[in-house]
Amino acid sequence: MSEEGLNSLVYSKNVIELITVANEFCSFLERADDLESTDFLSRLQKMLPLLYLKASLLPKFEFEADDELEKYVTEVDYNLIQQKILAHTGAGDDYQEVFIQGMQFSESALTSSIAENVADIYQDIKDLVMSFRTMNDEVMEQALWESQNNFAQIWGQKLVNCLRAVHNLIYAESNADDDSLQEGKRNKESKNKNRNPDWLNDRFSFQGE
Repeated sequence: MSEEGLNSLVYSKNVIELITVANEFCSFLERADDLESTDFLSRLQKMLPLLYLKASLLPKFEFEADDELEKYVTEVDYNLIQQKILAHTGAGDDYQEVFIQGMQFSESALTSSIAENVADIYQDIKDLVMSFRTMNDEVMEQALWESQNNFAQIWGQKLVNCLRAVHNLIYAESNADDDSLQEGKRNKESKNKNRNPDWLNDRFSFQGE
C-alpha cells in the first residue's frame, strides 16, 4: 500500500473516532479506583456499546505483516485492571455464558467473568492505542488490522456477552426491590380480599355472642 493509502486509512474519520473512544475506555479502567461502584458500572454500561459501535465501523482492508507488533500490556498490567474491575463487580462478577464455542457439547452451565472479559478487551485496545502513539503509519495500520480481526473473532463477542451481565448487575437490585414491592402489594390485596367489610362484621357480630 502506498504512503498516501496508509495516511488516508489511519487518519480517516472512523479510525480516529475509534482511537478516541479506545483511549477514553482505557483511561476509565485505569482510574477505576477513584470511582464508586455504581458510577463505575453506569459508565461501563455506556462505554461498552460505544466501543463496539466504533469498532464495527472500521473500514475493511487487507494487510500483510512482516514482523510482530510490540505488545505493551504486561501480565502485571492485565491483572491490575482485572482486580480493579472485580472490586466493583464483586459477587456479581460471574455469569452464565451463552455464546461460546463448544458450549452445545457441555452438560453443565459455563461461567464467565465480567472482570476477565473487560480486561481482555482492555489488553487489545490498549495495545492499539499505544501503537497509534508511535505515529508510525505502518505500525498503526498493522495494529488496526490486528485489532479488527480480534474484534471479529474474540473480543467483540466477549463485549456483547459482558454487556448483558453488566446490565443484569445494574438492574438486579432494583428488580429485586420491585419484586418485593409487588409481593407486598399482592399479600395486602389478598388479606383485604379475605376480610369482611366493617359494616358486615358489625351487622352480624351478634351471631358470635
